[in-house]
This record gives sequence, C-alpha cells and structure tokens, in this order.
Amino acid sequence: MAEPAAAKAAAEDTAERVHVPERSGNGADPEIIEISTSPETANEEVLVLDFGGQYSQLIARRIRECGVFSELLPHDTPIEKIRRRKPRGLVLSGGPASVYAEGAPPLRAELLELGIPVLGICYGMQLMVHTLGGDVQQAPAGEFGRTALTVREHGTLLEGLPDDQQCWMSHRDTVFSPPPGFTALASSPESPVAATEDTARGLYGIQFHPEVVHTPHGTEILTRFLRDVAGCRERWSPASVITEQVDAIRAQVGDGRAVCGLSGGVDSATAALLVHRAIGDRLTCVFVDHGMMRKDEAEQVVTAFRDQLEVPLVHVDAEDRFLGRLEGVTEPERKRKIIGEEFIRVFEEEAAKIDDARFLVQGTLYSDVIESGGDGRAAATIKSHHNVGGLPEDLDLDLVEPLRMLFKDEVRAVAAELDLPERFVWRQPFPGPGLAIRVVGGEVTRERLEILRDADAILQEEVRAAGLYRELWQSFCVLPVVRSVGVQGDERSYAYPVVIRAVTSDDAMTADWARLPYELLERASNRIINECSGVNRVALDITSKPPGTIEWE
Repeated sequence: MAEPAAAKAAAEDTAERVHVPERSGNGADPEIIEISTSPETANEEVLVLDFGGQYSQLIARRIRECGVFSELLPHDTPIEKIRRRKPRGLVLSGGPASVYAEGAPPLRAELLELGIPVLGICYGMQLMVHTLGGDVQQAPAGEFGRTALTVREHGTLLEGLPDDQQCWMSHRDTVFSPPPGFTALASSPESPVAATEDTARGLYGIQFHPEVVHTPHGTEILTRFLRDVAGCRERWSPASVITEQVDAIRAQVGDGRAVCGLSGGVDSATAALLVHRAIGDRLTCVFVDHGMMRKDEAEQVVTAFRDQLEVPLVHVDAEDRFLGRLEGVTEPERKRKIIGEEFIRVFEEEAAKIDDARFLVQGTLYSDVIESGGDGRAAATIKSHHNVGGLPEDLDLDLVEPLRMLFKDEVRAVAAELDLPERFVWRQPFPGPGLAIRVVGGEVTRERLEILRDADAILQEEVRAAGLYRELWQSFCVLPVVRSVGVQGDERSYAYPVVIRAVTSDDAMTADWARLPYELLERASNRIINECSGVNRVALDITSKPPGTIEWE
C-alpha cells in the first residue's frame, strides 16, 4: 500500500456562500469564470494528477505557495487535454493502492513521453518505477510518519540538502531498485530507494511527502523541481489574479446586473468586492440576517459594505421569521433543513425585486469544487448542515464564481489586497445555520441564542487578547440544553452549562483540539459565569477530528 486507505471527511464548511445548482434555470450549463493566465505568466503552471492521495490538494497548494500556479486534475485526465494546457511540469500524487493490486489506478506511459518534467510522489513514484521496469515490492515493514532519510547522491533534486534529514512517509510498498537510466539518490530504513531521478528524461521520484510540514526540506525540494527542472519563473500570486478576474467578470456580465448572497464571511465578501470592482453599482448584495449570527456581526456587515465600501446592500432582518419556523423543533437535521429552506425563500423574494438581475455571484472555492466532484473526481458530499441551502433549479441566473480556483488562504490574500477590513479577512469560519446548530439538544429560542451569543463574544475577546485568534481555525461556545446544579451568591442555582470548543487545523478535514492556556480558560470561564445570566458551569471540549467533528451538530 502506498498510503493507508482513509475516508476523506468533507471539510467543515464555512457556509460563507449560497450553494448554487449545477445548472441555471434555462437548462444550460452556467457560465463559470476561472482564473486565466496573463501573457506574463502564460504556461506557468504545473498540473497535479490525483491518484487518490490524502495530501493531493496540499501538493497543489504548496506549489502555489512557491509562486507557480497549480491545479489538481483526475489521474485519468485525457492526454490531449494535458497537452493543450502546455504545463511546465506534471506531479503524480500519492494514493492508497498498491501498484500490483487489481483495479489500482494505472499510469499511462504517454505521460512520461510528453517532453515535460514529471515528479512522482509516493504512489506516483512507485507507478513511474513500476511502469519503466524498476522493482517495487511490499516491504517487510511499512513506514508511516516521521522517518530518517539518508541522502547518498544529491543529484539535481536534492542538491544542497543535508545528508541526513527527516521526512514524512506513508507507505507499505517500496522501491528496491530504480529503472534503467535512473540514479538512486536516497534511502530510509525500509526504503532502499527513497528518491531517484533520470535527468536525461526529466523524470524524478520521491517516496516521502515534500508537501507536508513534517518534511522540513520539502519546500526546497519542490522549489528545486519547479525552478531548476521545470524552468518556472515563480511569478504567480493570489493578488495577481485580481486584474484578470475583473476583466473576465466585465466580459461575462457586460452591461447586465448581478446579485450576491452576502454572509459576511471572507469568501462571499471577497467575491462581492471583485464583482463590484468590475461592474460597480450594477451589483446588489443581499444580506439575509436570520438572527443567529455572532454578537454585533450583522451590524458589522452592514457598516462595512454599505457605509465603508459603498457596495449596494439589501439588509433583510428576518430573525422573527426564522425563529417562528424553528419553534418547537429539536431534531438537528430538521433545524438545518428549515433554516436552509427559509433562506432560499427570503433570497428568492429579494432577488426578484432587483430589476434585470441575470447573474448570481458565488464565493465558491477550489476546495469546494474538489470536494463536490466538480473537477471530475468522485468526492464526498458535503453534509447538509454545513450549507445554508441550495438555490432552486428554476432560479434563472447565470453563475459568476471569481474565486473558483483559489484556496482559502489565497482568498484571504486577495481580500487583503482589495482592502476588505481586517476583521473580515481573518474571521474564523462560521456555519450557515449559525448559532442554531450550537444550541444542542433542544429548541432554538431567543433567550438561548442571547446566552450563547454573549458567552461566545467573551471567548472571542479573551482569545484575541491572548493573541491566539489567527492561530486557531475555530473557537466558539456550545450551549447544551441541559441544566446543572450550582451555587451562586450563597444560593442554589439550576442553569445551563457552556462548552468551549477550540481547534487548530489547516483545512478542517482533520483538526486537533487547541491547548489553550489555563489562564485564558480561567478568565473566560469566570467571565462567562459572571456576565451571562443563566449559566453556572463551563466545560472544555478536548475531542479531535476524527473521531469527533468540529461542530457538535
């Protein structure tokens, strides 16, 4: 096995967008804006072919961080399509299969004959070696995690790196001898050939994963392949797409009008600013306030977009409407469905009031495209409670997705370049149903939302004061609808507990519970109990993902 098989959990969705149907109302495929390459950076891309590895997305992200645009494509992408793209190089990702297993994703030999450099990583290296006549077998023991790497020949790929270093391995099969014409560069305790290259043909392979932070010299290896082997000029950056996207939006929308479902999260906000820069006041943002946002968040959205950024904004105060629909509802999935359906109805009503609106702006990210299978791969479906809801098939609007090829961290860079207020740029992910799915095990009421909102605000204040806000993927409070006995003011109390949840993560597919300082926890706990009426106990959730999810519901 090249990598242990593991189900890829769909990312905890930030729900900073409205899910849009696969087709527009007129039955035609929606127009989708994608990142184009400017004349200066034409052909400056490296394609990553995905063989099912758990780190495949991360490879593309790391290449972009090195200044080269990269896109993840299915391993069976037609050769002619790849040839038309004229990439500077190809990367073959890892994967969970064995090269000898029945049904294992194969490597088409034509990919190695396109005249462009190829880097195989883990399973990708094993496929290359196996296809070209090298020896790949199951090792006596697998290698998983941090592993010692010994460099015996530096060659081109490992030039300038230490002879002895650490790397991150994840495999059972291993290469025992390289194909004819290849030079073995490095080894590890269970991998006689952990890196190899044939510079004459531009073929390179490494058994370990350079894309993960646990391989300290991984970025140097990728940079070596991109710059010295593939000849990339490393000029791409998220900010460089702004001008291209503005031009593309103008070309698509023409003199038409567009509507954007604004949530206040960085994705929808950045998409809105790009479109506003392109077409000005012919964009109208619709902000549906369902009454379940964080403290003062609705006011912040209105102030920033309507008053500071001067983007046309319709603010719909629909709290009473949503709470009315949620009355008596305790089952989590039903809560989510009701909120999603009601959001659709409100958005439909407001969009219908905008004369001649023919385009819908969507803050779809590249990770969303991959996870939804939009890039042609089979992928896990995002759980229903992570999206606000899907817009109906008969909403006759063409789709504008200016962020479709960007990862989350790249969107933040674009947002900063567009002068989006810092508080929005770095705002932590927030679920579409809002605080409704953090009132756990009972009915969502105005009283419970206020308690939770106040407790959450206190936690955020303390996390920011400690300088930890940007280090955490998410930090929030949960209100279980149970009561516990306490003593407050020499009297017996019977009140709610509040649970603090804080996690660290790169992409929300996996997450570790954050080791918050005891002093911070003590201050937050004391303040929550003292300042939030109806709370007499504070607990800490120390569950990682997996086995738990980030949100409780």
